[in-house]
Amino acid sequence: MNKKEVNEIKKLFTPQKCAITRICGCYVDGEKNKKTEIKESFLSLPEEEEFKYFSIFKSTLSGTLGKNLINMEFPHEQENSVDGTQSFLLKLRDSELKDDSLISEFYDKVIASYGSLENYYIILIHGAYDIPCQTTDGETLEDASDYVYNFIMCSLCPVKRSKAVLCYNENTNAIENRLQDWIVDNPNHGFLFPAFNERNTDIHSLLYYTKNSETMMIDFIDALLGCYIPMTYKSQQETFKTVVEETLGNECDFNSVMSIHEELRDIVEEAKEKEVEEPVTIDKPIMKKILEHSGVSNEKIKALDATFEDNAPKDTPILATNVATTRAVNIETPDVSIRVKPDKTHLVENRVIDGIPYILIQATDDVTLNGIKVRTLLPDSEERTED
Repeated sequence: MNKKEVNEIKKLFTPQKCAITRICGCYVDGEKNKKTEIKESFLSLPEEEEFKYFSIFKSTLSGTLGKNLINMEFPHEQENSVDGTQSFLLKLRDSELKDDSLISEFYDKVIASYGSLENYYIILIHGAYDIPCQTTDGETLEDASDYVYNFIMCSLCPVKRSKAVLCYNENTNAIENRLQDWIVDNPNHGFLFPAFNERNTDIHSLLYYTKNSETMMIDFIDALLGCYIPMTYKSQQETFKTVVEETLGNECDFNSVMSIHEELRDIVEEAKEKEVEEPVTIDKPIMKKILEHSGVSNEKIKALDATFEDNAPKDTPILATNVATTRAVNIETPDVSIRVKPDKTHLVENRVIDGIPYILIQATDDVTLNGIKVRTLLPDSEERTED
């Protein structure tokens, strides 16, 4: 799914466009015991509760694609198996969450595989979305629909005690101690099945959500979803770093690496300007172009074939947005760290003075030290003239 498709589904979690037909939930304590369950028509809930659930569902589709929202595909063995994870999820979806035995089995699978030591709330919804037609120029025709997108979505929300605080009681007109409540927080994990690819149903994949890009709950994904697990956000960064370092070898100098990151930022910015919806991936041909434009020698570029094959898995692409430095360039030594805005890297240079390498920063008139504005040193001739 791309960003535009994710946003289209998120719009269903509003009172005006609500496509949710049914909601089920199971509260599980830290010892994996089912404490309580709900089964309701979603539109029968009080309006105040609907709005709170809408917020949770939107959070399950929030974050960055490739980092928090991860497209996952089912392997052939799952699709070809009658007892596979894909088959089970399809049964659950097609039941419209009206089969109590399937729902109970789903809860049991979650509890057995979800490695959480805290209390949590499993929320499962079914939705039916009449997909509006779109004209060739992108205009949506709300009253014209050819397909219905039937889906389920799961949100796994931690349940925590609220803080003990003092509060004002209107009834008694007094400041009193507020009792601690168990609060349902925004989800840590979740998934949408089937995926909504090319604005239609794609039963071969799903969209997985994780609040923390480095905690994807591998056991949960294996047991309940059975999908291919792509590299995490951090793993993609580490893989890219290894490919660059091993390919460039003795050419991995300050200027070359700075140029590579400038090329990456240009790729990301160009995709934004062209409103490219699909995430841009860094494959071997694109990596070669980046190295060429960065002034890397042909000899080192030829070495890319081996290092890329050895380090970058074929079925888990590296996303440009996960390796490009769009917020700040970090330059670090064991003793000093420097953060530079991406569009100001020309103010930093690497030079050798008297045989010693230095990282130099251009100093303007507006320089502060611990918040105190300081006077910068001027060339000798200017200092003497001023004196």
